[in-house]
Amino acid sequence: MTADTTATGALTARALATEMPAGRTTGWWGMVLFVTTEAALFAVLLGTYFYLRFQYGPQWPPAGIGAPELVRPLIMTAVLLPSSLPVVWAERGIRRGQVWRLRAGLTATLLLGIIFLTMQATEYAMKLKEFTFTTNAYGSLFYTITGFHGLHVSVGLLMISWLLAAAVRGSFGSRRHERVRITAIYWHFVDAVWAAILFTIYLSPRL
Repeated sequence: MTADTTATGALTARALATEMPAGRTTGWWGMVLFVTTEAALFAVLLGTYFYLRFQYGPQWPPAGIGAPELVRPLIMTAVLLPSSLPVVWAERGIRRGQVWRLRAGLTATLLLGIIFLTMQATEYAMKLKEFTFTTNAYGSLFYTITGFHGLHVSVGLLMISWLLAAAVRGSFGSRRHERVRITAIYWHFVDAVWAAILFTIYLSPRL
């Protein structure tokens, strides 16, 4: 065995170790820490909503604002929550080297996310005719909570778009997909937060 062959083998082994590290990567832990921080922030916002609701009195939303409609939010939920499934499917596919599954799954999630944001925009167009951010505490909380979540969805869609573009270029494979796993964590978090928002903003006033 020549010295060149030995050096090439060492470099290959080192590259594989870089792409397939033992245990969790720094990026994985960074995303988990970020998601934990954001979850705490959403918990504060939702806790503030319930605090002000019970401080305000028996009528919630306040006079002049009707109870939140459920049809549109439920359709939005039916669009957003299942969008995690294509991400899971795509991630498992790329672990097996199936790039086509990664591209198809990311495309499906991207389309579902865009539909969700479009429906949220149409909801805002209707709500703004009834109340605004400065109308009262309810208006401030409604737009802050749902808008903050919409911002997170937008960030997630940018991340997925970047992954999709990289997948089209052939940047991922069975030994190189850590960024897909990290993005999937973030997207699952976005979906879980929406479930909490659905209960807090849209369902709890009817209980």
